[in-house]
Amino acid sequence: MEHRSHKGLNNRAENSHQPTRQRERAMKGFRSVGGAQRFLSAFSGISPHFRPRRHQRAAPEHRAEMTIRFATWDQVTGAVGRPATA
Repeated sequence: MEHRSHKGLNNRAENSHQPTRQRERAMKGFRSVGGAQRFLSAFSGISPHFRPRRHQRAAPEHRAEMTIRFATWDQVTGAVGRPATA
């Protein structure tokens, strides 16, 4: 049997595993499936707050909107008077 090696020959097999790999990548950093599920269920309500739609919006308008959203988040979480840690 002739051995053929080329970067595109294995694409069909690799692409069939892509959804599985995406799930594995999402799970990275979590100790258990339950822990990941608890985090993601809480995070799914928070993340859209920090990702406004950009369609037909100028950069200054986007920055102003994000400033308002971060100020709201600071008020809700009580992080207004805390120093930032790096």
